[in-house]
Amino acid sequence: MAQQTDSIPDSEQIAKKRGVPEGLWIKCPGCSSSIYRKEAERQSNICPKCRFHLYVSARDRLVQVLDEGTFEAWDANILPTDPLSFSDKKRYAERLLGEQDRTGLTDAAITGTGMIRARRVAIGVTDSAFIMGSMGSVVGERLARLIERATEQTLPLIIISASGGGARMHEGILSLMQMAKVSAALARYHKSGGLYISVLTNPTMGGVAASFASLGDLVFAEPKALIGFAGPRTIKATMKIELPEGFQTSEFLLEHGYIDRIVDRSRLKTEIAQAIDYCGKY
Repeated sequence: MAQQTDSIPDSEQIAKKRGVPEGLWIKCPGCSSSIYRKEAERQSNICPKCRFHLYVSARDRLVQVLDEGTFEAWDANILPTDPLSFSDKKRYAERLLGEQDRTGLTDAAITGTGMIRARRVAIGVTDSAFIMGSMGSVVGERLARLIERATEQTLPLIIISASGGGARMHEGILSLMQMAKVSAALARYHKSGGLYISVLTNPTMGGVAASFASLGDLVFAEPKALIGFAGPRTIKATMKIELPEGFQTSEFLLEHGYIDRIVDRSRLKTEIAQAIDYCGKY
């Protein structure tokens, strides 16, 4: 009888299967290189080889942009519900609980106040990890209140957008109306003479790009970020045309006047502080 040799792997086989510990290296979406995760993290999650800007959570963005220990959250007690009893592959109420447990966020936006190079600002950040950063009623309400407080307290307003989901279909019109509500709050802020700096990151799409993200007095964008309403694949499939190279990237949009400046993440804090000083309103 032949002896079976593959039922219990020996230590050498186990070692080969283990290889490099999982998560130690990551593949850069920009240049496809394998990069050491900790090295990327030391550089604000930027690829050290091609400078591609990798995903950063909303909390990490606040740490990167604000002076240490200065952030004070606003309206964190506003929590999402399931007003339509929506269900697709799972109930929306269950999806919310799952996303909250996975990300540690209560919804896709964090808002509050803090200091940037000793300049007090009102700041909001959306996070694509939470249902693709889509704008539900809580995201819209938090942003609207952020803008209203910036108006009342005469603060510069900074919103860093990372939304690939646009309006959140799970909440129907209650989500879609947030585009108009937040834009109206911005119009009042603009009328009061406030300075709004919008920072677009990868991705900034859908209703977010079509509303508050594009309404900044100054619009900054990270390099090679995907920015637009419908994605390139959707447009190509619908229109049946070949799109220009680099379509809907930061570089393409800068060339066509949609944004004001492309800012490397490592310089964003300094660029915002300089813009506030240059405008001279605070």
